[in-house]
Amino acid sequence: MMNVPLNVPAMMERAAELYSKKEVVSRTLTGVQRLNYEEIAGRTKKLAGQLQALGVRQGDRVGTIAWNHHRHLESYFAIPGAGGVLHTINLRLSPEHLRYVINHAEDKLLLIDEDLLPLIEPIQDQLSTVEGYIVMSDTKEYSTTLSPVYDYETLIENGDAHFSLLTDVSEEAPAGICYTSATTGNPKGVVYSHRAIALHSYALGLADTAALSERDRCMPVVPMFHANAWGLPFAATWFGTTQVLPGPQFTPDLLAELIEQENVTLTAGVPTIWMGLLQAWEKGNYDTSSLRAVLCGGSAAPAAMIEAFEVKYNVPFLHAYGMTETSPLASVATLKSYQYDLPKEEQLEIRATQGLPAPGVEMKVVNADGDVAWGSGEMGELLIRGPWIADEYDQDERSAEAFQDGWLYTGDVATRDEEGNIRLVDRTKDLVKSGGEWISSVDLENAIMAHDGVLEAAVIAVPHPDWQERPVACVVKKEGFEALRDQDILDSIRPQFAKWWLPDDVVFLDELPKTSVGKFLKRSLREQFSEHLMKA
Repeated sequence: MMNVPLNVPAMMERAAELYSKKEVVSRTLTGVQRLNYEEIAGRTKKLAGQLQALGVRQGDRVGTIAWNHHRHLESYFAIPGAGGVLHTINLRLSPEHLRYVINHAEDKLLLIDEDLLPLIEPIQDQLSTVEGYIVMSDTKEYSTTLSPVYDYETLIENGDAHFSLLTDVSEEAPAGICYTSATTGNPKGVVYSHRAIALHSYALGLADTAALSERDRCMPVVPMFHANAWGLPFAATWFGTTQVLPGPQFTPDLLAELIEQENVTLTAGVPTIWMGLLQAWEKGNYDTSSLRAVLCGGSAAPAAMIEAFEVKYNVPFLHAYGMTETSPLASVATLKSYQYDLPKEEQLEIRATQGLPAPGVEMKVVNADGDVAWGSGEMGELLIRGPWIADEYDQDERSAEAFQDGWLYTGDVATRDEEGNIRLVDRTKDLVKSGGEWISSVDLENAIMAHDGVLEAAVIAVPHPDWQERPVACVVKKEGFEALRDQDILDSIRPQFAKWWLPDDVVFLDELPKTSVGKFLKRSLREQFSEHLMKA
């Protein structure tokens, strides 16, 4: 067989050659811009040439601090196309963690959105490897204390339209690096090879995963700084998919408008995004008929939310699972052919799992007694391996704990049903250990969020003087349900659980703290309520 390397720049070359007329719809600070792949590819080549002129060499890391828009998309291909390594930086990190990841990655240049300059200006003197800053703006009417600074559009205007993207690079060479969102400790860097990104992109096009194709109009709501927007910009460009990029500071109403106006067929994001979208749909009169699927990941989605999409709005809900370490797609919950004959309730139960491993990915659940048997109901830690799964963290001693014997130890607690579907029970650190027995916070949260009056819910383990830990539910009420009481919540879930599983208390909050990527920040809640059940 021909030893033709798989690499990222070749994806853009294919889009320009075969899908030159297809469109990228980009929302920026000043409005919506529309460019076709021929234009995007030309700008990408110019940027890649300018990056080399600014000193980017093979293996140099180049950071991006940006929203989901066309300039960020161009950077996805221009940086590897210049020989560099794309470092998408989580703009919601603390200043301390921003400094850490930029220095740890040894970024040579930073590409920054105009409105995000204040994130970097206060820490620029602490960035030991950065040699220059490129500002992405529509107007060029910005000022900054960063130096030396270059204007993105000026670089494009003066760039070489005939620059050749590096498409002969080894497929094992690094193409990108992302850092974990760091709920504890410093973020950990995960390096992606060209080969891993290409194989992961193939997986996104499979019928039993996201089925992404040229016919789609794909809107990644998941940030392009979070696990590369789940790899969708790479795959969509390669496949010639129309891309709708929602840009900065979007709202649920704006997402609903974009879906309707741009006839979005596939969109992707975390559960909190879809909770907000459902609220917008319930209040407004939006056309949802273009959607063939919503892809959801990042954390377990409540069954009630899945039912709302599938039953009330007739929008298929693809419940996926992955991590920064898995590129990130690892599994998707889809029905097997004979399961379409099951009652709707049983189908929804399958949809609410994390599903089956994508082809090429292996999973197993392991506890102290060894591999957990399918259908046994036993819990254990989820282990993963595959061709786009990381095998270490970048220059980080924590690799030894997470990667053992060729497997990634995820830290997620799961079960596996008789069909092979993975169902997340909890994170190892979020399980409630009460009197020597385990209680799943995820199961309780899903049940609580099925209540009509609940917008969000997080269940946490709180120290207890007699039982070691007990569950406490932190709940945000929906508008119009101000009279909702703790007993109403407990009564609604009582038939589903043993008495000792029921939360000892229900605390109503105005909002729940979230991580930089929209997951509930349970660590903060545990700290806030650490003394809640400790009676004298």
